[in-house]
Amino acid sequence: MKLRYAGSCRLCGTELPARIEAVYERATKTVRCVECPAGDAAPVEAVNDTEPRNSPVPTSNPDGDGTLKSVAGASARREYERRRLKDEQGVRERWGRLAPVALFLRDEKQTTAAWDRGAVGEEALGASLDKLESESWRTLHDRLMPQSRANIDHLVITPSGVWVIDAKRYKGRPELKIEGGILRPVTKRLVIARRDGTRLVDGVKRQVAAVRGVVGESVPVVGVLCFIDADWPLIGGAIQIDGVHALWPKATRAMMLKASSCDVDVAEVHRLLAHAFPRA
Repeated sequence: MKLRYAGSCRLCGTELPARIEAVYERATKTVRCVECPAGDAAPVEAVNDTEPRNSPVPTSNPDGDGTLKSVAGASARREYERRRLKDEQGVRERWGRLAPVALFLRDEKQTTAAWDRGAVGEEALGASLDKLESESWRTLHDRLMPQSRANIDHLVITPSGVWVIDAKRYKGRPELKIEGGILRPVTKRLVIARRDGTRLVDGVKRQVAAVRGVVGESVPVVGVLCFIDADWPLIGGAIQIDGVHALWPKATRAMMLKASSCDVDVAEVHRLLAHAFPRA
């Protein structure tokens, strides 16, 4: 859309003058460049509806070891833009000359807005992790799982091991529910705002297994569900279920920083993972 007022790109900070064409993100009420270099998003028109969501997008911007440079939330952002444009095209076809009014008054589909919320969460967490990057702290974002439609949101390689982090931007309070006992087997469930989120734990466990299959048993691999904007209590709140940690961003960073060194060859592990899990 053409901006009525001047603003700045949420991703790269570029000043956007009034009347310039830009992407307006209704869910967050922010704007960004149509082809933002920081978002590394391919033009939505180039995405075919029949292609898998995680189809690699060619780029001429390789990183130091020859793999495609990854950007946190890039594939979720592309999917959101694809769905948003498809939804808008449907409105234009239905309403004709009244389409601008219909587009202004309508609420974005929840299934479309969910991709934007997810992308914002991945972008925010990725930026936070990148601030800690050094020779002994390497990150990879938005990586494809082989033979799967799933992505690994963030991989952090440190001397203490590999941290597999799945970012979730959910509302409500994550809780651990323990059921059973004397007459029944004890079961543990992750619940977010009274909804069963145990499948999220299973997803991280699959990612951890895939990473461990690449780096071997000698390198510690830890799975983390990082809930952004969740309703965490002021004291406590950290959860561990089936070896997977459920935490908030600050606690996730603190846990990684406090972990004991296992003398992991960070550069070599980073190279292995970058090739085993290509950019989404």
